[in-house]
Amino acid sequence: MKIVFIIPNMTGGGTERVISLLANEYRSRGIEVAIMMFAGDECAYRLDDGVELFCVSEQSHGRPLIQIKRLERMRKYFKQNKGCLIYSFSVMGTIFGALATLGLGIRMFVSERNDPRQGLQGPLRNWAYERAAVIAVQTRECMGYFPGRLQKKMMVIPNPVDPSVPEPFQGERRRSVVFVGRLHRQKNPELLLRAFADFQKDYPDYVLEMFGKGELEEALKQAAVELEIEKKVIWHGFCPDVRKRIADAGMYVLSSDFEGISNSMLEAMAMGIPVIATDCPIGGCAEYIQNGRNGLLVPVGDQKAMAGAMRKIAKDPAFAVFVSENGSKIREQFPIQAIADQMLKAAERTEK
Repeated sequence: MKIVFIIPNMTGGGTERVISLLANEYRSRGIEVAIMMFAGDECAYRLDDGVELFCVSEQSHGRPLIQIKRLERMRKYFKQNKGCLIYSFSVMGTIFGALATLGLGIRMFVSERNDPRQGLQGPLRNWAYERAAVIAVQTRECMGYFPGRLQKKMMVIPNPVDPSVPEPFQGERRRSVVFVGRLHRQKNPELLLRAFADFQKDYPDYVLEMFGKGELEEALKQAAVELEIEKKVIWHGFCPDVRKRIADAGMYVLSSDFEGISNSMLEAMAMGIPVIATDCPIGGCAEYIQNGRNGLLVPVGDQKAMAGAMRKIAKDPAFAVFVSENGSKIREQFPIQAIADQMLKAAERTEK
C-alpha cells in the first residue's frame, strides 16, 4: 500500500498538523507515504525522512492554465502510482483528485474538515465526493448536512491528539488569554477582542496573546486601538513553538463562527489549559467539551457570554484547576495510533 495525501500546502494549520502526524505514524509502520501539495511548496511541520513531499502547482487564483497544468502533473503521478490510495483532506484537493484520476481506478478516501455548508463548491464538491469510496466526517452533525446518497459512504472519525503535546503545566498560570489560529472571518477573532475588552475592565492585569496570521490582522489591530486595549494585546504571528509558549497560559479561547474540530483547542485541553469555545457548527467543540466540567461552551457570536466565561475562570482558581485536570484527560482518549487505525480500516473498506 502507498498512501498519497492531497492538500493545498503544508503551511501552519490544524489539517496540515493532522496530516503530518498521520504521515509519520504510517511511515513508522513501514507504509509508503507521499504528500502532494497543489497550491505552494511550503511545509511548516516536521516529517519523517521517508515521507515523499512534493508540489505539483503554485496557487492558481482561479487561472485556468495553472489548473490545467496542475491536473496534468497530478494525472501523470497517479498513472505512475496506480496502486496507491488517495487521502484527500480538502474540498479542492478532492475535486482535483477526482478529475486527475478519472478512469484510472484509484481509490480515494476523503476527510471533510469543516462546515460543509460553507464555500461555493457545493455541487462540484458533491460530484467529487461521489467518486470517493469512503468519506470521513468529524461529527454526526456534519454528516446530516450532506445528501443521503453521500451519507451512505460516511463514517465519523475524530481528530487525534499529538503525542508530543507538552504535559500539563504545574504551578501558577500566567494571567493571559490566548488565541491560536488564522486571523480569518471564520475564527471571528474580533469577537474575542471585544469580549476581552469587556473582561479586562474587571481583570486589568490580564493580557491577550494572539498567535496566528491572516487577512484580518491590520483590521484587528485597528479594532484593538478603538477598544483601547492595544497595550493589552500581544501579536505573535505564526509561531512553530506555540505550544511551548502557551503551556502556562491562564486560559485559551476559541471564538469561531463555524469549525470542524479545532486542533489547537484539543491541544490546549491536553495541556491542561482551561478552554472556552463557541458551541459552533458542525458540533466539533461540543463533541469534546462537557460544559462546566472540562471546558466552557458559549453561544456563537455572544460577546457577553464569552466575557462572562473568562471571568468565571479568572475569579475561581479552584474551578480553573478542575477544568484543567479534566480537560487534560483528552490526551489519553484520542491517540494518533487509534485514529490512524480507524483510517486504515476505512481504507480496507474501499477495497470491498
